[in-house]
Amino acid sequence: MYSVAVSRDFIANHYLIGGDWGSENQAHAHHYIAEVRIDGETLDRHGYLVDIVAIEAALDAAVADFRDRLLNDCPEFAGLNPSIEHFSRILCQRLFAEIQLPGNGRLRVKLWENPQCWAAFSRTF
Repeated sequence: MYSVAVSRDFIANHYLIGGDWGSENQAHAHHYIAEVRIDGETLDRHGYLVDIVAIEAALDAAVADFRDRLLNDCPEFAGLNPSIEHFSRILCQRLFAEIQLPGNGRLRVKLWENPQCWAAFSRTF
């Protein structure tokens, strides 16, 4: 199986809701790193799984919409706790719609909120 991945870093703010998480209930920033990874069995006529430029463009656009924003105020998080689990799903679904994916495989977004903690969400195609 082939894999191709692109990552970007950005800063965004959030505060957790629905529970008592101490200082996490107050607005604070994270230096996120988002990695989109595509796995598949077949390459196109150019020898690409997916053109890396297309992946970069889609990820750059997604990250730009959240960079330096308070996630709680973004429509994508309406009614949701802005956890890294929800955030990784939101990014994955957006990229799934934006990137022309080949045959069969998997698209995964892995999102770090610090060097030790991450969450991921995957979709098969």
